[in-house]
Amino acid sequence: MLPTWRKSENFDYQIITTGKNIMIETLQHIDASVFTFLNGMHTGYFDQLMWLISNKLAWLLMLVVLLFILLRKGWRQALVGIVAIALVVVIADQVSSSLIKPLVERLRPSHEPSLATTVHLVNGYRGGPFGFVSSHAANHFGVALLLCLMFRDRWVWVTMMCWAAVVSYSRIYLGVHYPGDVICGMMVGLMAAGIVFMMWRVYERRWFPWQRDYIFNRHDSRLLSLVFPCNLLLLAIIAIFML
Repeated sequence: MLPTWRKSENFDYQIITTGKNIMIETLQHIDASVFTFLNGMHTGYFDQLMWLISNKLAWLLMLVVLLFILLRKGWRQALVGIVAIALVVVIADQVSSSLIKPLVERLRPSHEPSLATTVHLVNGYRGGPFGFVSSHAANHFGVALLLCLMFRDRWVWVTMMCWAAVVSYSRIYLGVHYPGDVICGMMVGLMAAGIVFMMWRVYERRWFPWQRDYIFNRHDSRLLSLVFPCNLLLLAIIAIFML
């Protein structure tokens, strides 16, 4: 027979475990409800637009403009900037895809049997079996925050965060991620960007001690800020011809 203090410990543990399970189930229910609402708002035109937005190659114009801005600062600065961006993507993608997804094993809504009759899919795309966390959200929010910290301009903040948010929303629209997948993926990306930015600043101060301020000026920021709406407008036009 267990002593009284041991029984009390077991009872407390059961209460904590039950409460935790109830909380997780409640959060999952809310997540699924919000997903069903957002995924249920669709049209033929937005099917094609969101399909384009979710494609990484669709943002080639932004990549070219960013590369142009970096190259204007010299090959060494351009190389450091490219490496920093690539490092954010590698960290965010590996943490989300190679670590968290196989560890959590949460099915995507496109693979969830209970949502089989309600989820709206585009072009039959379902993605891999597991979706927590969203690699798209991690990668795009990571790159967006890194650029915001590098450029230190409010319009860059607005446009880059809008870019990451639009891409992340497209994953919900396409039926392959819950809102919770996107939010947690965003957190992974933001942490990756913060780590890489600190490394970048240490490098700048070590090898360019005479450079007291950030290397990007107002003209660089305006150019980067304009390319997102231009790229998005281009995708919106292309989507019309895909109907």
